[in-house]
Order: sequence, then C-alpha cells, then structure tokens
Amino acid sequence: MDLATTDLALDLFGAQPAPAEWLVIATGVAALAVTVPRRVWLVARNAITIAHEGGHALVALAMRRRLEAIRLHSDTSGVTITRGRPTGMGVVLTLAAGYTAAPLLGLGGAALLGAGLVTLLLWLATALLLAMLVMVRNAYGVLTVLLTGATFLLVSWLTGPEVQSLFAYAVVWFLLLGGVRPAFELQAKRRHGGAPDSDADQLARLTHVHPGVWLFFFHAVSVSALIGGGRWLLGF
Repeated sequence: MDLATTDLALDLFGAQPAPAEWLVIATGVAALAVTVPRRVWLVARNAITIAHEGGHALVALAMRRRLEAIRLHSDTSGVTITRGRPTGMGVVLTLAAGYTAAPLLGLGGAALLGAGLVTLLLWLATALLLAMLVMVRNAYGVLTVLLTGATFLLVSWLTGPEVQSLFAYAVVWFLLLGGVRPAFELQAKRRHGGAPDSDADQLARLTHVHPGVWLFFFHAVSVSALIGGGRWLLGF
C-alpha cells in the first residue's frame, strides 16, 4: 500500500473526537428549529425529499428493478420511476423505502458519528448525492441535489475538523428529526381525503394490508430511529 493510499485510508477511517456535549445538543436544537416552524420547514423539507426519493431508488436497484428517473419538485414532492414486476416483494420494499429512508439514513449516520467517523460520513453522503444526480430528470431536482452535494463537498474540503463535525451532527439530527414529520403530514392529508396514491395507499393495494398499518410502520421506524440515533449522538 503506497503512502497516498495510506493517507486516504487514515482520512476516511480515522476517528475524530466528538464535540463537547453542549455542542451536540446545540446542533440538535438547530435541527429542531429548522424542522418545526412551517415556513422554514417548507424549504428544509427538500432535503428530506431527496432522502425519500433516494431511498426508493436505492432499494429499487437492490431489488434489481430498472431505475428510469427521479424528479424533485419545488413543492417538496417527488417521484421515482422504476420498471419491473408490478407485484411482489421487490416493489413492496421499494415503496416502503421512501418514508423510512431519512430516519434510517440518520440512524446510520449516528452510528458513524458514534464511532467518530465524520469524514467517512461526509464522503459517503457526497457519493450518494452524486450517484443520485445522474438519475434526476428535471431542472429543479438537478439544482437541489447539486446544491446539497456541493455543500457537503465544500465542507469536506474547505473547513477544519471542528466545523466538519458540527456540520455532520447537524445533518444527522435533521435527518432523524425531519424524518419523523412527513408521516404525520401524510396522515393529516389522508384524514382529509388527500394523497390517494401515497406510498401507504399503494402498499395497501399491493399487500391488502390497511394503509393505516403502513402509516404505523412509518411512524414506528422514524420514532425508533430518532430514539436510537439520539442515544448514539449523545453518547448514551
């Protein structure tokens, strides 16, 4: 192994000390401040939509479905178009991956931060965003993913370990906290007769399981990820 490869491995897998506990809490409060107020959330939710559609896409590829396009819209909705069998476990898992993607990504990020792998987290996030960019098929989606990926890239290259660590903690907190809200929003829409083709409703038609059960599943995953990820971030 040459020196350059060794340095790269050390950069990626070398552990960095966690910030002081009050800074970890502060990043969580900052993420909460972005998640709760409606006006701020309507902008920040774009990042959760990226995770949502990315989850659909990643699982579709894992299930050997053909990924044709991803579109992200300015109202923070999105769609991932895949081709394959219209029934079966592959399409069920693909549909189920949307609302669970952000919380599970947050949980995985919390595990990496718990191990001190800040650089690895930032590089993985950048790589996933660049891979997703290839499949985005509308201008707003390209702009959103490009700006998000550029932010991760700039933080990784131009800032020191302390700033990188605070940024990574804030992002993971946001995925965990922001990942809880969409399922409640979907529940409210369905209560008023909206979103008839939501992921929960499509899953219900495929599995003959009531959409309320799928909503409960989304809630259970997001809340469990928040609890587990929060414990990792806070060092419990």
